[in-house]
Amino acid sequence: MTQPATIRRAFRPRPPLSEHLRTALSLAANGVPVLPLRLGKVPFGNCPACAGNACGGRPNMKTPGPCQCPGICHAWAAATTDPDVITSPAWAAAWRRAVCVGYHPGGAGLTVVDLDDADAMVWARTALPATRTVVTMRGEHWIYRGAMRSVNAVRPGVDIKSAMSYARYLGPGTETMADLPDAVRALAVKEPSRVRPAAHTAGAPAGAGGGECPHRTPAYLERGIAMAEQRITAASSAVHANVYRTFLAVLSTHGRCGCLTDAHVARLFTAAQAKGESPRHCTDAWTNARTTLGL
Repeated sequence: MTQPATIRRAFRPRPPLSEHLRTALSLAANGVPVLPLRLGKVPFGNCPACAGNACGGRPNMKTPGPCQCPGICHAWAAATTDPDVITSPAWAAAWRRAVCVGYHPGGAGLTVVDLDDADAMVWARTALPATRTVVTMRGEHWIYRGAMRSVNAVRPGVDIKSAMSYARYLGPGTETMADLPDAVRALAVKEPSRVRPAAHTAGAPAGAGGGECPHRTPAYLERGIAMAEQRITAASSAVHANVYRTFLAVLSTHGRCGCLTDAHVARLFTAAQAKGESPRHCTDAWTNARTTLGL
């Protein structure tokens, strides 16, 4: 006797879970919020219904909102430990396109210190307590127990990924996980600025006033520029990122006080071009650093 089609469908074996999906479910079962990452190792973007924050939820991904989108939406904020959501039809297409599994460290009560090159790893071994370590393509992830705010470029080659951020899952790692130390928390703390913002003339280099720095001595500025030149010259990898971070550091200290001159900027550009950066790359990095700081 032939079984009805509905019965045959009910007993049809489900396709095997993909490796990424199995990994995601295992992490979720241990309380780690997960999400699929697409090509480029980045989250899937917001769905059309939520584009431009039309849904009213999670404005700029800074706070939870009323969004009830069933799909993978709001980037890192989509990370979940709910197996029904992870295996839902709404997520199925994303898992088929996923290149790896991401997770929200802060949601799991964790902090990842992302060491992006050899110099950063050397620094960490002398400055931070040992903890669970995961090898990455270019460096290492040091994982601590405890959450904090996420900050990029806390020093050359070092990012902090915890709350409101995501990290790529690359395996369980080695060594015993340590509690989040004050040394890592201190990396995210910036000394309150005592600089009063100065008027900026459109089209002029940031801080181009030619006058003495009102909150530091001229010797402090000269030492800062010399250290910035040295940092760029000493870069052994990730030169473009190093140049940007150095420009950002210089501008964050002196970009608003009127002490930077075209001669100072030229010295930084010359150091960067000696490492292979083009004049356009230097200009773009300088402009991006000014934009980041609101100059």
